[in-house]
Amino acid sequence: MRVVVTGATGNVGTSLLGALSGDEVVQEIVGLARRKPALHVPKTTWVSADVEYSDLVSIFRGADCVVHLAWRIQPSHDITALRKTNVAGSARVFDAVAEARVPALVYASSVGAYSPGPKERPVDENWPTEGTPTSFYARHKAEVERLLDRFEVEHPDVRVVRMRPALIFKRSSGEEQRQYFLGHLFPRALARPRLVRLVPSLPQLRFQAVHADDVADAYRRAILDEGAHGAFNLAADPVLEATTLARALDARTLPLPASLIRGAMAMTWRLRLQPTPPGWLDMGLSVPVMDTTRARTELGWEPQHSSVAALLELLSGIHQGASGPTPVLRPAPARERLKLWQ
Repeated sequence: MRVVVTGATGNVGTSLLGALSGDEVVQEIVGLARRKPALHVPKTTWVSADVEYSDLVSIFRGADCVVHLAWRIQPSHDITALRKTNVAGSARVFDAVAEARVPALVYASSVGAYSPGPKERPVDENWPTEGTPTSFYARHKAEVERLLDRFEVEHPDVRVVRMRPALIFKRSSGEEQRQYFLGHLFPRALARPRLVRLVPSLPQLRFQAVHADDVADAYRRAILDEGAHGAFNLAADPVLEATTLARALDARTLPLPASLIRGAMAMTWRLRLQPTPPGWLDMGLSVPVMDTTRARTELGWEPQHSSVAALLELLSGIHQGASGPTPVLRPAPARERLKLWQ
């Protein structure tokens, strides 16, 4: 089997390459990235390509499956540039899959694609995917879901899988996620669990997480299982909320109004003191809790890390400045960090 992976140098991509390279059914992996990494992965050939403008058809031709992971969340002040990669780039990937006659497409959707929903009970993959209006990330994920709806109608011969994972963590993404979500002004020392004494308690902030290696295992199963199709929710237990986090960190909860946190996020984002716009909080407060029964029963998937373990591993990675041997996971030079937020 020959598998092509776009966005192969990121958080999930590096874990997926490891999972695929260890499977005897997979003979060849093609990793697409804007910048070739120094990372060596068995069976993997690196190709420098950009989903916005590169000739993807020639790369995809002869593949048994294309996995589309390429996505941008920065610079968050330039929505036009982000949409060009996330939405227009995804459309180019899907068109190239059809033109190259690739029989299977696995796309990285997200819990963020879901419309606002319940927190007290889990929802399955049939919940509407219209996103959170104030979050560019959610809007883009929802737009691409609509592109896939049309793609499936126009190309019924292509097996399409949509993965909808919760927040994805692993240790080696610590520095990447600090830069993307907290910013380089955030002191690494504050991520040390024993220094976290208070956990903000916001009504409706109940969310899910999953380890990148477990997500990669779900992708691997969906790629190899020719009967797998449609959407799959991916998340580990338990659902994370203030009391759960406080117990894991041996800390106390501090009730705070969501409006206060949102206002602080909006102001610091506008001042470019940190890179995360308040739409991310809106999304966290509104997305439903997901039911993962389908992935567990149809793919035989079972996460090996709890959501708490995945989060603690990320905190350790942030505190220690953990990174990986790819341009995405490596710490960025100072001038690139400034450019990232503009």
